[in-house]
Amino acid sequence: MNERLEPLFTPWKIGSCEIKNRIVLTSMGGTNLLGWMEKNHFDKEGAKFILQVAKNHAGLVLPGCQPVYNPMFGQWLYKNDKMYQELAEWMPKFHRTGAKLFIQLTAGFGRSFTISEMMETLYTNRFLRVVSKPFMDLDKITATASPSPNRWSDKVPSREMTVEEIREFVDAFVKTARKLKDAGVDGVEIHAVHEGYLLDQFTLKYVNHRTDEYGGSFENRYRFAVDIVKEIKKECGKDFPVSLRYSVQSKTKGFREGALPGETYVEVGRDLEESERAVKYLQDAGYDMLNCDNGTYDAWYWAHPPVYMPDNCNLKDVEHIKNFVDIPVVCAGKLDPYAAAESIAAGRMDGAGFARPFLADREWVTKLMNDRAEEIRPCILCHNGCFNMCHYKGVPNDQDLSDSLHLARCAVNAETLQTNKHYIKKTSSPKKVVIIGGGIGGMEAARVLKLRGHSPVIYEKSGELGGTFIAASAESYKEKLRDLLNWYRRQMKEMNIEIHLNSEVEDLSAFENQELIIATGAKARLLKKVNGYEKMVEASDFLRKEMEGAMDAVGETVAVIGGGLTGSEIAYELALKGKKPIIIEMKDDLISQKGVCLANSSYLREWFVLHDVPVYLETVLKEVKDGSIICTTKDNKDIEIACDLAISSAGYIPAPLQAETKHVHLVGDCKQVGNLRTVIWRAYEVAMAI
Repeated sequence: MNERLEPLFTPWKIGSCEIKNRIVLTSMGGTNLLGWMEKNHFDKEGAKFILQVAKNHAGLVLPGCQPVYNPMFGQWLYKNDKMYQELAEWMPKFHRTGAKLFIQLTAGFGRSFTISEMMETLYTNRFLRVVSKPFMDLDKITATASPSPNRWSDKVPSREMTVEEIREFVDAFVKTARKLKDAGVDGVEIHAVHEGYLLDQFTLKYVNHRTDEYGGSFENRYRFAVDIVKEIKKECGKDFPVSLRYSVQSKTKGFREGALPGETYVEVGRDLEESERAVKYLQDAGYDMLNCDNGTYDAWYWAHPPVYMPDNCNLKDVEHIKNFVDIPVVCAGKLDPYAAAESIAAGRMDGAGFARPFLADREWVTKLMNDRAEEIRPCILCHNGCFNMCHYKGVPNDQDLSDSLHLARCAVNAETLQTNKHYIKKTSSPKKVVIIGGGIGGMEAARVLKLRGHSPVIYEKSGELGGTFIAASAESYKEKLRDLLNWYRRQMKEMNIEIHLNSEVEDLSAFENQELIIATGAKARLLKKVNGYEKMVEASDFLRKEMEGAMDAVGETVAVIGGGLTGSEIAYELALKGKKPIIIEMKDDLISQKGVCLANSSYLREWFVLHDVPVYLETVLKEVKDGSIICTTKDNKDIEIACDLAISSAGYIPAPLQAETKHVHLVGDCKQVGNLRTVIWRAYEVAMAI
């Protein structure tokens, strides 16, 4: 092991509970032991994931947060005795790994509860609201400190919780903690004075306008969280550890307005000065650890950093508040293991929190310890599989129900938390399988086929593997995507996959009656009806040229035609490189596409506003001229915009070689244009079906 990492593998204590090393799996909804958005039960799939993480050298393991009141069926978590019995029977198996287990408990989401169109219908229709209460009581689920707008929807506001309800929740925390202790769990974590969830909403002045004992003064705003830990300690004893998930700063300007890194703003939530006081107050109330990051759902990119956020984005603030407490502090959020080890060695923090990297590769800590970092399948911070709660103008959470019920899956690892349908099964009849296209889809199919015992052969028309992902990973801030591309290329080499580069296949007749996988991707949608369209540079071509160092040749002002994710990321890159991008988008919002997490999209939208990047919404390109473009606005007025270059990012069209037949299988964008998750999962499933 690299000696710089050694501080990560030293023991520490939370209260009287000794942890073997400093690696902490922090909670993610979906990695639950007791069910997620379903009737509470001992979740065998969640247990399998947790056990794999523990076996791979995590010191402290925190499964997904468990609402003490189940929002889906109105069930109190402490009431299922059979579930706790099964948990108790499983705990010895977990403890044989040497790891410790804390279960994270939450009071819920309050105004941050992710509202979908279906939920809007249930709430706004009086009859449906009454009928749906037994399985989804939105009035109760979304209640908060004071009447407030929901983060996702204007149609489902949050009412004020009653004191009786608050006390009922406190009682539920205590009863649940007792049952967890009796089941052999090592501690609990209270979620949270963190991320703008319900307990945090009580602490935040921009949400809490109460005039009773739970509002107004500092002590009153933190009373809910303090009551919980005091009562748990009374019931479970002072030696039973209680951690707190905690946001050092809210980084929030107002409802649905976050503050970006480096931005000058007026904090409406918890600032650093209040946090210095709060951490001491919470410690004195009885909390044994602070598990920290920053942000709220209004500034969601702090707690769920997308690829655009700086590395170690929360570390400085966490190190600062450690100076005000005697209990251990943990930092999470796009954390680099080497930076974490340095901070721990210097005594500036105590534990290193990681979440999404475990979704991509449960063995990443083991590989890091054994000097095999290049074998780690990297998280690319896309949120496509784990937290793809998507939101844009006029649309609440635009997420498939299956995704809402099954969070914490992984775009780059089809097996994560769905081993019931995605698992390697050896073939009883090995075959040679021809794969046309060496992009991510083709390589994933080849990888799975080889693991099953087949003999895949890749034909790639270009001189390198990667396909359109080469361009997709080109921007300067996409190092993690380039790491994934290198991981796949390494897999092909180590698995000895037969590969033919510079081998374009146009006629499939040579492979008649053979199993064929077509992974030829998509072609760019060209705006041929636009006068002068040929003067534009297509987005993928531009990104490939950028990789070759051609950024200086694009001129000063660049018009990006298309404000979806690809176009917005190109505009972001242009601005980072000192250019002046202009975005032209025909829809009424940027990145108004399904599957892009609000943490990712809100960062870009707000970044463009902060940095004065011109954005023309509901505007259609009409003509491309030398030195300018002409567009038609929503008012049907033509405007001319000066620019040195126009980049076309108008989407893509599937480009298969032929229709799918019995022996021909389409994967990736040549079947249906999607994202990396749809490419990898489809490739996995096709390879498993052969």
